[in-house]
Amino acid sequence: MMKCMKTADVIEGITWGLGIIAVALTASVARKLGFLEGDTAERLVIGLNGLMVTWYGNRMPKAFVPNAQARRARRVGGWSMVVSGLAYAGLWAFAPIGVATSGGMLALLAGIAVTLGYCLSLRLGPKAA
Repeated sequence: MMKCMKTADVIEGITWGLGIIAVALTASVARKLGFLEGDTAERLVIGLNGLMVTWYGNRMPKAFVPNAQARRARRVGGWSMVVSGLAYAGLWAFAPIGVATSGGMLALLAGIAVTLGYCLSLRLGPKAA
């Protein structure tokens, strides 16, 4: 049976989306007025995506699940998403754009791979009695 999302989860997602749009619009106006360079506006907006991944990764282990294996998977998934999201945001803040693009994608893919690999290891590992 599928579990419905809580209203608070939907509101948080919408808030993140609206926040990123607001920052993008503000950065665009600031760039047109000469307060920001194009690279800075791009880094600011794209870097927020990494912070959003970090936010959701931090929330993952805190959600209640009745199964012990699911709790372990959420903890590992949460940590891998937090680390990969921070790496993504850090690269977009400090690395050259080309490095930030490829390195950020690799960081997110690594976080997903760690999570998927751990979940598969739980599923394929020895069964509890």
